Amino acid sequence: QGQEKLRCNPKKENGTHVVLCELGNPMKAGAQITVDMELSVSGLEDMGDAITFQLQLRSKNSPSPTNASVTVTVPVEAQAEMELRGNSLPDTMVLPTSWQEVEGSRRLEDHGIKVEHVYELHNKGPSTVSGVTLRLAVPHQLGGHILLYLLELGTEGGMNCTHHPDLNPAQV
Repeated sequence: QGQEKLRCNPKKENGTHVVLCELGNPMKAGAQITVDMELSVSGLEDMGDAITFQLQLRSKNSPSPTNASVTVTVPVEAQAEMELRGNSLPDTMVLPTSWQEVEGSRRLEDHGIKVEHVYELHNKGPSTVSGVTLRLAVPHQLGGHILLYLLELGTEGGMNCTHHPDLNPAQV
């Protein structure tokens, strides 16, 4: 007839989280009730692609054959918006036309002007993320000549990094 808010009580039974909701007492024979439930469940990042609930309607009437249960599977979809930000320091660089690379030198200045590229990967949420892979391709040769001499690669924030084997080939 009308809409009422249910009073539900969470508790633990045999190591399982249970939510008990009282629908009404007494109910008339043949009564039909529709219940909409909204559940907030945390920690679903490692649950896979679905979560399963066991729903059971219990009657306190002595022996009731309608204590049937039903399994409901709800798909889980984590959502997170990732953002990649990058800077080059200096942001503009012009090599002098008279500059020449000094072959065999181990001094950094003899291989060009230092340019640092910094990339930041940000999770804008709402979910947390794990197992993210960022592949960054840097053109280091052009027409068989060195365009950028890749000196080092570093990370911050507990990330793992693998790099191309051409990183610092002259051991500058």
